[in-house]
Amino acid sequence: MKRIVGGLAALALALAGGTGMAAESPGVQVEKLMESGASWDGRPYVAYPSGAPMLTVLRITIPAHSALPWHTHPIPNAAYVLSGELTVEKKETGETRLLRQGDVLPEMVGEYHRGVTGDQGVVLIVFYAGSRGLPLSQQ
Repeated sequence: MKRIVGGLAALALALAGGTGMAAESPGVQVEKLMESGASWDGRPYVAYPSGAPMLTVLRITIPAHSALPWHTHPIPNAAYVLSGELTVEKKETGETRLLRQGDVLPEMVGEYHRGVTGDQGVVLIVFYAGSRGLPLSQQ
């Protein structure tokens, strides 16, 4: 198992870091969708949680004309829009950002926000970088 995990980690680092592994594999294309040290409102990420790392990936489907509850995240995460549209709102300032298919959003940590759909629903893939026992979000 360690060998498989190590091999996957090496592949991920090579592809993300541009070390040439992708260029050596015919047909493989790498497109960086996002790289950010700050959330979408410009607030820098300051640290990862302590403890053993726990990565979580969720597919979230939100129907049209829906509003998620106001919530925060205690850990860094990023959302990729598979389909539809979503407006994210920051509670404190009212700042908003409209997301469409193919957009990637570095989420806020420790700030209340929510997602709201209009006439279209949305399907998201959300990647969380936390640690065992920490919640992904809190209300």
